[in-house]
Amino acid sequence: MEAWLIDWLNLLGRWLHFVTGIAWIGSSFYFIWLDNHLQPPTNADDEARGVGGEVWSVHGGGFYRAEKFRVAPPALPATLHWFKWEAYTTWLSGMFLLVLVYWYGADVYLIDKSVADLSPMVAIGISAALIVGGWIVYDLLCRSPLGASEKVLAPVLFVLIGLLAWGLAQLFGGRAAYIHFGVVLGTIMVANVFFVIIPGQKQMVAAAERGEAPDPAPGLQAKQRSVHNTYFTLPVLFAMISNHFAMTYGNRYSWIILVAVALAGALIRVYFVARHKGKASPVPAVLALLILAAASLLTVPVSGVIVTAPAGNATLDDVRGVIITRCVSCHAAEPSHPGFPAAPGGVMLDTDAQIIAEAHRIHQQTVVTRVMPIGNLTGITEEERLMIDAWYRGWIVDD
Repeated sequence: MEAWLIDWLNLLGRWLHFVTGIAWIGSSFYFIWLDNHLQPPTNADDEARGVGGEVWSVHGGGFYRAEKFRVAPPALPATLHWFKWEAYTTWLSGMFLLVLVYWYGADVYLIDKSVADLSPMVAIGISAALIVGGWIVYDLLCRSPLGASEKVLAPVLFVLIGLLAWGLAQLFGGRAAYIHFGVVLGTIMVANVFFVIIPGQKQMVAAAERGEAPDPAPGLQAKQRSVHNTYFTLPVLFAMISNHFAMTYGNRYSWIILVAVALAGALIRVYFVARHKGKASPVPAVLALLILAAASLLTVPVSGVIVTAPAGNATLDDVRGVIITRCVSCHAAEPSHPGFPAAPGGVMLDTDAQIIAEAHRIHQQTVVTRVMPIGNLTGITEEERLMIDAWYRGWIVDD
């Protein structure tokens, strides 16, 4: 019953996270697009009203005209729409999933004893500290003299992000390391909204309501953080989907691949933002493709087993015992592990026919990427991984 309840909470949490994430990222991308497509107002009266730019668009069978004031309109409208709850709900639902999957299930999903022998409480404490500390370090940098120059701030942030990816890979299992990378960046993004962007907008609104000229400084700070958010978006989205691709987080160069994909994602956004402005150089896009190509080469399958292989090929009889001992507690029609009400991914290994049918996946997950058993919960040995490797290679030849 407990595992069934956890599965439903996981499903509903992911659904909410996905929907609100679309709403947040969609509105963020739209406003970046809108800012970059503004044109000087064609009507002199509009310019006199303080309009700094306008854009016409057509959608859903209607025409729209959006105006952006240089500072604030002469009088605020009765209804003023804010964009914040999309961000807050995305973060809250994401943290709900982190707590449910990686904190509550720390022994399974967060800790990998072969990476770092951490207790659940220590691992959870490190997780929380990194999430909070990531925002504090970033915010202090932005408020420091370095924050006045994006050309200086950007490489400093990139180095720190690289150190974050490397450090996570030394602490947690591959899946957890990638997810935490996304959580730290996602927390920075939503904290930008909560602590900088929305307060800056509230100051502008308050000044306008008092009939005063708003201080442009909060708006400029909010603009900087909003731009940072758009460059963080694609790396965060990659981290969200990465748990489906063991070839990345299960790779011995996992942190390098993570940094490479994050950089490529940021460069892709650089290209599209510039393209919206009508002066896009293809260089960022080309660099992104080259970086992704280089990262993909690191995932070319090679055997991860280091110890010397036994002479001859192992047989299915040899491997069956390893599968039953190390895998079937989860991958069975009725898993005995309390954390899994059903076989993960629908992969069941109860019978010889099922083992043979899943031979490629068994080899990939236990020998090539070595991400299974997850967190090495069942204590598979190097000799047993070798046995699977020898059987698979012999099976391929015989097949």
